[in-house]
Amino acid sequence: MKTIGLIGGMSWESSAIYYELINKQVKERLGGFHSAKCILISVDFAEIEKLQRNDDWAQLNTLMAQAAKQLEAAGADLIVLCTNTMHLCSEEISKQTTIPFLHIAEATSTKIKSVGLKKVALLGTKFTMEKEFYKKTLNNHDIEVIIPDEKDRDIIHSIIYKELVLGTILETSKEELKRIIKNLEIQGAQGIILGCTELPMLIKSGDVDLPILDTTTIHAESAVVQALKEEDNAS
Repeated sequence: MKTIGLIGGMSWESSAIYYELINKQVKERLGGFHSAKCILISVDFAEIEKLQRNDDWAQLNTLMAQAAKQLEAAGADLIVLCTNTMHLCSEEISKQTTIPFLHIAEATSTKIKSVGLKKVALLGTKFTMEKEFYKKTLNNHDIEVIIPDEKDRDIIHSIIYKELVLGTILETSKEELKRIIKNLEIQGAQGIILGCTELPMLIKSGDVDLPILDTTTIHAESAVVQALKEEDNAS
């Protein structure tokens, strides 16, 4: 079993979900007393959020690459960044490390193609919805991506930063997300990407009519597949 290196803390609530999902997947695949081999570097999200707010992506690149190098030095065999937005730093992480980096949008693209969807809606922070790093990866896999209008993007961003990253779950916010998703369905979306690792805390499959693509679960499962790849091939 390979050792999974996790960059977490953005937020710690969603990082805890990663840890749980990865260990459950390993147990399901291997049985018995098996659990995941992993190393976690958890950053202080207050520092990260301030840099995001100040649009200081140079410093964010430095911090994420530093965390990745710590994981590699500690013996990790692959790197999982437990957040969607900070994949804006993925190029710098890959540049400064030699072990595989599992990109969340690549894993999500593979999942979307496997279920045969052609047009999906992307929900997440304003960084994720408005910048090209996520949509570009999906487009490279011939997947069309739409996002909410500006007002609804502001609403989603506010729900994430003022509620979910603080562990606050409000029914009123859930209803707002359901309304936004219904509008995207009217625009032709065949599925909904929860492109923020906190969003599955609020919206789950069955809450809306469209298929939900939970990037946290997809990313965690992809990490386990990579960590057990040799064992899977041997069997």
